[in-house]
Amino acid sequence: MLRIRRRDYQKYVNECCCYRCFFHNFVVYYKPEKQLNMLNKKVEKILNEQVEKEGYSSSLYLAMASWSEVNGMAGVAGWLYAQSDEERMHMLKIIKFINERGGKAVVPAFKQPGKDYPSVKKMFEEVLKHEQYISASINEIVALCMAEKDYTTHNWIQWFVSEQIEEEANATAILDKLNMLGDKNLYVFDRDIMSLRGED
Repeated sequence: MLRIRRRDYQKYVNECCCYRCFFHNFVVYYKPEKQLNMLNKKVEKILNEQVEKEGYSSSLYLAMASWSEVNGMAGVAGWLYAQSDEERMHMLKIIKFINERGGKAVVPAFKQPGKDYPSVKKMFEEVLKHEQYISASINEIVALCMAEKDYTTHNWIQWFVSEQIEEEANATAILDKLNMLGDKNLYVFDRDIMSLRGED
């Protein structure tokens, strides 16, 4: 849908003798100004790299959820399916920000995650390691924003900083529970794991 700015509308109204003339001239001659790229190019590049990382995170947790479901752990699978959806939301959040700031978001191909895991505990150790990797990546964006004096993006990215604190805390709490239970006492853990999600 074409959106007409107020000043452009008034300009053509003043120059035309009637509405028919106005609409003819506007359709033929109106050329909206190009949207300015308000996003620093270096910041745009690192944000697009983060799009790939968040997309891969979603695929990783989806693969883990499928493995858990096949191995009879519906609760663990539910936690990981929800986590996969959350990571996809993170990816979309970054894509929309890049585009709204006048940049160009690029959706890349994602590498295939692993298919099998030796145990639930080992799998969640990988979850924690991956979340620590994502936290470090977010911190790199923060540092670049400060170096480039992009305070708008710096302010926006703080949501992800807070989110990663929660993500690491959730994964650590799950591993603490698994360490207490051991590998042979997973029934109660599988039943109650969704209660460990902060938003649930």
